[in-house]
Amino acid sequence: MATNQKREDGRHLRVTPTDGAATSGAPGRFGQRPGVAEDTLGTDGKCTMDFGGVYSLSVKGIDGGGNSAVALGDEIFYVDADTPKLSKKATGRHFGWAQGTVTSGGTSTIDVKIGWGG
Repeated sequence: MATNQKREDGRHLRVTPTDGAATSGAPGRFGQRPGVAEDTLGTDGKCTMDFGGVYSLSVKGIDGGGNSAVALGDEIFYVDADTPKLSKKATGRHFGWAQGTVTSGGTSTIDVKIGWGG
């Protein structure tokens, strides 16, 4: 191992979220990186975020054109201005991949694989 390596994979980092991630378990982003808060924001404005893994998160069955069901394997996006933050709206930032389904126009808690890779 190189002597200058700080962490093995950099998956869990203490950061100031760019948006969201105010409470433990909430989705958010740090720049363009999607993640989930592992703890609540501290007085320093930072929390530890996990930038990988699979989390049960609230996802809305909507895309840029209106109501749209979420199918297993669909790409999920993070939209700063929306509640919930996750949907199929490609105007947002890539968040991950649906590991469950949501009815058209509905909101459900489903598993979401964070990030780009497998």
